[in-house]
Amino acid sequence: MRILVTGGAGFIGSHLIDRLMETNHEVLCLDNFFTGHKRNIQHWFGNPRFELIRHDITEPIRLEVDQIYHLACPASPVHYQYNPVKTSKTNFLGTLNMLGLAKRVKARFFLASTSEVYGDPEIHPQPESYRGNVNPIGIRSCYDEGKRVAETLAFDYYRQNSVDIRVVRIFNTYGPRMLENDGRVVSNLIVQSLKGIPLTVYGDGSQTRSFCYVSDLVEGFIRLMNSDTVGPVNLGNPDEYTILQLAETIQAMVNPEARLKFEPLPQDDPRRRKPDITLAKTALGWEPTIPLTLGLQKTIEDFRARIAMGIPSMAESTLI
Repeated sequence: MRILVTGGAGFIGSHLIDRLMETNHEVLCLDNFFTGHKRNIQHWFGNPRFELIRHDITEPIRLEVDQIYHLACPASPVHYQYNPVKTSKTNFLGTLNMLGLAKRVKARFFLASTSEVYGDPEIHPQPESYRGNVNPIGIRSCYDEGKRVAETLAFDYYRQNSVDIRVVRIFNTYGPRMLENDGRVVSNLIVQSLKGIPLTVYGDGSQTRSFCYVSDLVEGFIRLMNSDTVGPVNLGNPDEYTILQLAETIQAMVNPEARLKFEPLPQDDPRRRKPDITLAKTALGWEPTIPLTLGLQKTIEDFRARIAMGIPSMAESTLI
């Protein structure tokens, strides 16, 4: 098939492209290189089945494709809060443009939504039926509410225009190619420990997250896209860890001499986050396979190699 991946030069998008290329699809990677980087996909340059398009999805584009994986949007607070209006535009106008493309060419449309649509959840773990507890005027709402309206658009196109959609809600994901400065807890702690900087724990570290390795997530993407399940479907690892447990695990793996420092919790930071993956198990036969220690080992090796080579962590910004 001819498959478009928006945000394809990013952390998750580039791993998805690897899987699609390895199964002999023709892949179009579309990215504006705000948080994506060419180094993530350069190993496919020159392959006749791969094409790179530099484009901002807030502007329409005309292409001929069979499937659209719509991943384009900065996904970490430090990046999506950098220009919150642009983040909202990416989620609304970008999704609108990609749904319009899917409608015109009759492509199947896959929306990468997020566990952030659940906000600071009052139900634990979070099933897909939970409607969330989101602050619509908070500093995270450009992303949280942006993804909620993206889901709204997808289901309205599905009901009104019969666009063939698939919707996934992604929980915390980690792995090689994460940006060093994205502000997420795994990358923060690994970079700090590798550089001998005190490891930052926000609050008292009792808040919990679940951590899914990127190859497990991509497997879930492909299963959902090629299934009859519309979604939304939670994809994430149901193993739950406190942030303090994560920090101590990374500390032990990288630099046992590093000390921990505690900082105030950011605004609207969720206290607990854990997916109910019953639907993914029953509808897709999917569940994570990579244990946290193995995934962290692979991720630490990738960060260590990049830091040793002095590779910068951010591509140039095209935000306006």
